Amino acid sequence: MSERRLSPNLVIGAALVTLVCGVALLSVIWTPHPYAVINVSQKFAPASAEHWLGTDQLGRDLVSQLMVGAANSMMVALLAVGVGCVLGTAFGLLAAARGGWTEEAIMRVSDLGFAFPALLFAIMLAAAYGPSLSVVVIAIAFINIPIFARVARAAAKQVWHREYVYAARAAGMGRFAISRDHILPNIAAPVIVQATIEFAVAILTEAALSYLGLGAQPPAPSWGRMLSEAQTLMSLAPQLAIWPGLCIFIAVLGFGLLGDGLRDMTDPRLIRERRA
Repeated sequence: MSERRLSPNLVIGAALVTLVCGVALLSVIWTPHPYAVINVSQKFAPASAEHWLGTDQLGRDLVSQLMVGAANSMMVALLAVGVGCVLGTAFGLLAAARGGWTEEAIMRVSDLGFAFPALLFAIMLAAAYGPSLSVVVIAIAFINIPIFARVARAAAKQVWHREYVYAARAAGMGRFAISRDHILPNIAAPVIVQATIEFAVAILTEAALSYLGLGAQPPAPSWGRMLSEAQTLMSLAPQLAIWPGLCIFIAVLGFGLLGDGLRDMTDPRLIRERRA
């Protein structure tokens, strides 16, 4: 029997996620310089002891911008995925518990959600209410609801056919109580794995929307908007695009690997293969 080991994806992903989240939390209480302070006399300053990665075209400290941008990205991902997870899981549980026309209606509405891209929804919201982080959160959450609804429904349908669920029904428990006490705890693993993967997607989507000017507005930093502002300065200061691009890569890679590692740990087939 082989010795159980942690997945390399899980270890690397957890390390990268811890790094990104740690930087985001640190930026709430400390940054090397005020991120919004403009000092044109020091624009495009090279890396030094004062400015560790240099400054941008307005003389703002690049490290401080990246740190606060990490906090904004994590906040958007947490809110959007959290709302999508809670509402989607609730709809998935309802569909599995009720069945019939209720399940069919929820699944068909979910199909409509899949056909409506987050970018288009964000553009519509921005046209109506103006671009902001709230628009990004709502757009990403809207796309996440049908994803979690399908994951929760598929997992819950399997649990509903377990012996202890039959026993609970025979004891007179209602469908709501069974979903709360028996179904939800047993589908938590796939929902958490999906949430971790959707974190990576949310970060990438937030960067894309901010790149288009639909996300955080100046002076609030955003990795996506930093890339957008740097695209005309590539020949003069390529580091202004390299560093936010690298931050997006690290965050997306970290959450993606963490999701893969958690899936490997919770997949019964893979667990049996490791124990064989």
